[in-house]
Amino acid sequence: MDRADVVDAAFRARLASGDFPDGAAPTGPLSDAEAVAIFKAQCLSRNLDRRSRKMQAAGEGFYTIGSSGHEGMAAVASALRPDDMAFLHYRDGAFQTRRSGQVGVDAAQDMLLSFATSVDDPISGGRHKVLGSKALNIPPQTSTIASHLPKAVGAAYSIGLCQRHQPEHQQIPNDGLVICSFGDASSNHSTAQGAINTACWTSYQSVPLPLLFVCEDNGIGISTRTPQGWIKANFGQKPGLKYFHANGLDLYETHRVTAEAAAYVRTRKKPAFLHISLVRLYGHAGSDLQQAYLAKDVFEEWEADDPLLHSARLLIASDAATADEIGAIYEQTEAKCARIAEQVITRPRLQNATEVMASIVPPKRDMTPTNGPSTDARNALLDTDLPQMDKPQPMSRLLNWALTDLMLTHGDIVMMGEDIGAKGGVYGVTQKLATRFGRDRMIDTLLDEQSILGLAIGMAHNGFTPIPEIQFLAYLHNAEDQIRGEAATLPFFSNGQFTNPMVVRIAGLGYQKGFGGHFHNDNSLAVLRDIPGVIVAVPSHGADAVKMMRECVRLAREEQRVVVFVEPIALYPMRDLHEKDDKGWMRTYPPLGETVAFGDVGVTGDGPLAIVSYGNGHYLSQQAAQVLDDQGIATRIIDIRWISPLPETDLLNALGSADKVLVVDECRKSGNVGEGLVSLLTEKTDVPVSLLAAEESFIATGPAYAATMPSCDSIVAAAIALNGTLRKGPPE
Repeated sequence: MDRADVVDAAFRARLASGDFPDGAAPTGPLSDAEAVAIFKAQCLSRNLDRRSRKMQAAGEGFYTIGSSGHEGMAAVASALRPDDMAFLHYRDGAFQTRRSGQVGVDAAQDMLLSFATSVDDPISGGRHKVLGSKALNIPPQTSTIASHLPKAVGAAYSIGLCQRHQPEHQQIPNDGLVICSFGDASSNHSTAQGAINTACWTSYQSVPLPLLFVCEDNGIGISTRTPQGWIKANFGQKPGLKYFHANGLDLYETHRVTAEAAAYVRTRKKPAFLHISLVRLYGHAGSDLQQAYLAKDVFEEWEADDPLLHSARLLIASDAATADEIGAIYEQTEAKCARIAEQVITRPRLQNATEVMASIVPPKRDMTPTNGPSTDARNALLDTDLPQMDKPQPMSRLLNWALTDLMLTHGDIVMMGEDIGAKGGVYGVTQKLATRFGRDRMIDTLLDEQSILGLAIGMAHNGFTPIPEIQFLAYLHNAEDQIRGEAATLPFFSNGQFTNPMVVRIAGLGYQKGFGGHFHNDNSLAVLRDIPGVIVAVPSHGADAVKMMRECVRLAREEQRVVVFVEPIALYPMRDLHEKDDKGWMRTYPPLGETVAFGDVGVTGDGPLAIVSYGNGHYLSQQAAQVLDDQGIATRIIDIRWISPLPETDLLNALGSADKVLVVDECRKSGNVGEGLVSLLTEKTDVPVSLLAAEESFIATGPAYAATMPSCDSIVAAAIALNGTLRKGPPE
């Protein structure tokens, strides 16, 4: 028998007989009306769980990780304001049902549409069963393993910053707070540990951070038990973090303690950790047979401690409701869920790829037009740099000026990363920016890439345009799920209602001479190209870097896109192209307003042999073009600039009359840009295509730093070999 039905039958029988579990008397300033409202939300959450299982059994529902046992979260919701942004644990159906009641939203209708994956589901449009609602200030979360904690820290941090630099699309009020809930098992994940450490680190320095962590401790993570007392031992004495505990089975105590914790967070602007003790009913999910790993008496003990029975006992003891009234609430809730379930299963579902993908790219938003930076402010900040702008400069310096102009133009831009402030970045790209704009817009973070990206994601939730920096491309792998699992998926799971616009700057790729080996030289972009909806850009020289950065910021601010801007480290200081002191790779600063539009490629020459590349590969191809020209082979060098999605239309147009194509990819062959280009060109053209890519190897330090990657000589050799290949076509 389904344990949900066992628990349901036991609740009815024990309510009728007055057989309630033991517990304390009701205490706390909770009105009878509010206590009953909490209980109604608990009953709705419980019946939605049960209905989801019945829908799945009938082939009409598709998700059964429920919230039964965690009904105490309804009391948490009641103790908070509906405009407090909430990043929720996936067992927080009761929180959503209570907040829905607070603002007049029909939670039964909304959540059952989600169970049925109907296109009418108001949060995901039928893409997933997720908790979340724009009206409730609950960004959607799926089965997160703590990946939402870093962005909760960022959102809380943004509240204080809004009072000094108010963004145009602020979402959280200045006196609001952020709540972030998660399970006891998830609290052990490195992402949770890092986020909580970041919150403590921030609070310890008296930086405002109105954030309420809520750990829902049911004592088990799928099948692995949490050691008794572990949560309090781990989080009870952290510096900068106030610890609270509540019995989640007691709605009065939970409401009272949550209100105390919220008041502390809201008035002190410091984070708090609310530890709520709960039980888990029914196992992890509908398909989970908990009897396979738990003794029957263990889960029967949890069932005997049913939160609804505790709530019934407390309501009766406080004279808020009679047993008959409690039974009527439960019956009416079940009848409502059954009635709505019959309706939602008739609603249409997504049918094809176009419908599924419709929300991967977020909608555009209105932004107040800007006329560029103020002349007076620009003159004051750039001062002695202004006369240098008309002289050729390397990429790093041009990018510094571009970031200065962008931050002058858009007050919602905030940068964050390791060493970007006082030091000015490892390669000096952000030098002087902290002096120019202050440390609250140039944030030196602690050494944790997950927290850097989480800070950016959370700030984007509150209207800012973050530009986080990841110090080296290899460091991204410590935190790539913050892009894949959070920032990029948010529009998808919210049907475009929630977004995380940002420009992630990453110093990367190879060819650094004598420094760092594979950890500071990483020639793989595969993980970024694999994420739907993310734009990846790679400039090859300073002028393009400036104009592309301007376009990337526009894409983030106006089109709400997640953009990754990979800056080739080896080209930061590059001055010469063909010979020493020729200064062939330096550029002057492009006039304000000039951009490289998203999807536009760069073309040099019009020869019949096209060399398609980007970044360092484009630089090397320009060197090779001169050698090839000396041998009578005319080339057209195409810099694709935009790595993902590939600039298909402009690239094909740029090929023109070329009858051979050599793709030069500095990244490793497997899964990287070159493979995508070869597939595209093979499918869309009839010209011979050859690929020269890096070896399947990490990068060495010392004299062999470039041995595994394309070089000018290898490009020349590959081009000569390809030059003998004729255009494909029917035999003559």
